[in-house]
Amino acid sequence: MTMMKLICIALLLATQALAVSAFINAPSSASRAVTLKQQLNGASPLFAASDNDGSISRRDATGKVAAAILSLPVATNVANAEDGLGGKMIEFTVENLGGEEGNTGTFVVQTRPDWAPIGEERFTALAESKFFDGCRAFRVLPGFIVQFGINGDPAVQAKWRSQNLKDDPVKVSNKRATLVFATAGPGTRTTQLFINLNNNSFLDKQGFSPLGEVVEGMDVVEKFYSGYGEGAPSGRGPNQSLIQKQGNSYLEASYPKLSYFSKVVVK
Repeated sequence: MTMMKLICIALLLATQALAVSAFINAPSSASRAVTLKQQLNGASPLFAASDNDGSISRRDATGKVAAAILSLPVATNVANAEDGLGGKMIEFTVENLGGEEGNTGTFVVQTRPDWAPIGEERFTALAESKFFDGCRAFRVLPGFIVQFGINGDPAVQAKWRSQNLKDDPVKVSNKRATLVFATAGPGTRTTQLFINLNNNSFLDKQGFSPLGEVVEGMDVVEKFYSGYGEGAPSGRGPNQSLIQKQGNSYLEASYPKLSYFSKVVVK
């Protein structure tokens, strides 16, 4: 085995160890061990695809190291992809930054149809229809992700729940500031999205395909209220099933500090 391959193996294992640590040390689970499957699938079933063996940590930390090494050059190229043209500029006005009423800011997403044309088209259509107005960022895990995309009106959300999208291939890595559709598995994207708060490249192999990126106001995204931690049942944060059924009436009563979008404009 060449010295270069040995270095690649060491870097790969170190990266996976840090990724696992980031999940386990999330605010809502700092006092107990929580598996990655619980973090990704148990508490928030629309966040991540299930692994065949039950968790990302076991799958990525064992076996198939050679295949991972072969994929490293591709991942490097993806992470350093040159800027392209096309897409929309979409501005989000955010209320309750830091959980404080009256604390407002904005951030701008540039969509990238060259990265994920199917996902980009859906996200733009949702923004143009004002779907995100009033939506709460119900899952905020510092150093990991901000998740949103369940409409505050259960009747509106119900219209989208069965409108699943076909998957886009992953062309760009899940680096910091990228916007990505959440998923419960292949072909299950609907309306939920997340913004990466860190370079979460280990999500690339799970099929999470970025469709755009925050080009202005990432400092605002970092201020979304995160005090409620992970969602139920793993943590004390919002229960996604109840958001789907009760909408903002549930969130406003039980989680009043959540940051939310008062206005979303397609430029």
